[in-house]
Amino acid sequence: MLMVESLQTGRPGLEIRPLALPRPTRREVVRRAQRILTVLGRNLGPELKGRDRGASRLRLARGLRAAFEELEATFVKLGQLIASAPSLFGDELSAEFRSCLDAGPPILPAQLRRAIELEFGRPLESVFSELEPEPLAAASLAVVHRGRLDDGRLVAVKVIRPGVRRTVASDLAVMRPLFAFAGRVIAIGIAAELSDVLDGLEEQIAEELDLRNEAASMWWFRDVFGEMGLPRVHIPEPIPGLCGRRVLTMELLDGVPIDDQQGIARLGVDPKPLMQEAVQAFFATALCAGAFHGDIHAGNLMITTEGRIGLLDWGIVGRLDAHTRLFFRRIVEGSLGDDSAWTDVASYLKDQFGEQMRIELGLDDDQMVSMAKASIEPLLARPFGELDLTTLVGGPSELNLSQHDGSIRAKYQHWRMSQKLQREFRARDGAGNNFDRGMFLLAKQLVYLERYGKMYLPDVPLLWDEQVFRGLLARPVEHPCNTEVVADPAP
Repeated sequence: MLMVESLQTGRPGLEIRPLALPRPTRREVVRRAQRILTVLGRNLGPELKGRDRGASRLRLARGLRAAFEELEATFVKLGQLIASAPSLFGDELSAEFRSCLDAGPPILPAQLRRAIELEFGRPLESVFSELEPEPLAAASLAVVHRGRLDDGRLVAVKVIRPGVRRTVASDLAVMRPLFAFAGRVIAIGIAAELSDVLDGLEEQIAEELDLRNEAASMWWFRDVFGEMGLPRVHIPEPIPGLCGRRVLTMELLDGVPIDDQQGIARLGVDPKPLMQEAVQAFFATALCAGAFHGDIHAGNLMITTEGRIGLLDWGIVGRLDAHTRLFFRRIVEGSLGDDSAWTDVASYLKDQFGEQMRIELGLDDDQMVSMAKASIEPLLARPFGELDLTTLVGGPSELNLSQHDGSIRAKYQHWRMSQKLQREFRARDGAGNNFDRGMFLLAKQLVYLERYGKMYLPDVPLLWDEQVFRGLLARPVEHPCNTEVVADPAP
């Protein structure tokens, strides 16, 4: 069993207060179910009658994505999960759903005005001197508009979509029995995890629906990055007095997405040191705080005109429990040369997956330690250009045993483990639950960092400077995040 660190900073932990979703009425659930069936039937019905299986699979993926985008809200959030996890859902399906990362219609100007006036209790014109009618960004749960304050400052104004809480609640009421049925009947692969996936999705949405959580995260991480001496990592500043549950007003950053290489070249900014500082910032908060930005896709990572790297959209914050945080720390310590760390890493894997994991793999305790080291250490030591972290999103069962033992027997055992353990360990009152939201988000961000590293740091390893990362490990840890679900009767 891993021991948890006790040395902590005096900074209070980040407060996250998810909103309790309303209980939908029977009528709301029935109406939403009818809407879902209608949209799915219109987009998938013709393809289900097709005879060409290969072509039909691609058309089905397109039809399913189109249906999810039309249904909006929870379905777009689920589509984003599919897009971000090819090892769970398959490369073809994930590629088709990538448009869900940015998809979302605008909201009507009258709805925008009403949401802002309801939040602040005064006319829109007394809050903003200007508010552009066309959104800068439109996502599944919220839209972002450019605005201006009376003092002339440009701001980004994020507004929760009207009625989305009740829509999400109805969606979950429809999805939950269907996902539970699929998990019981199919019981392998991602189907066995659908209920857990939905639980994680509900938890995430409940946090995102209260924009006060995002404002709190921005203030907290700004403080942490400032204290850690990371001046080139820029989190927009929330505007005091103009942040509420439905509306978040923040500093507007000007720049281009991290993957827009031509745009960055036009800015005349060298992205390499900025990318290195972004990697350092990610590891700093994950190692020392057990918390990190949980959605650093290219739309949320920006090279600014002033030569900094901007981190946008703090609605999703990944959090690791104490033991998982220490597991991550021990992986980094082991990769920096502390061989004793791999014993703890192997112990964590056994704690999570039970003794049956070792038995299925046919390994003794020493071999388990060797397997953990041989599977994980190269991932952090290789240059970005040689990395392939996509299997991390599939969880610990995706450990690459070929690094340890290239025999056919070892690969066959690995295959058997990945198929059987998903069913066997789910019966352990939560032990061996393959969908851990914190670990999933951590692995997902590492995959994003790998992509950007390949673009700008192909010859640099993930842990490029031993002194920098040893310094992070030597820092006191932050107090853990506090999460408390709160009821809110507002729609």
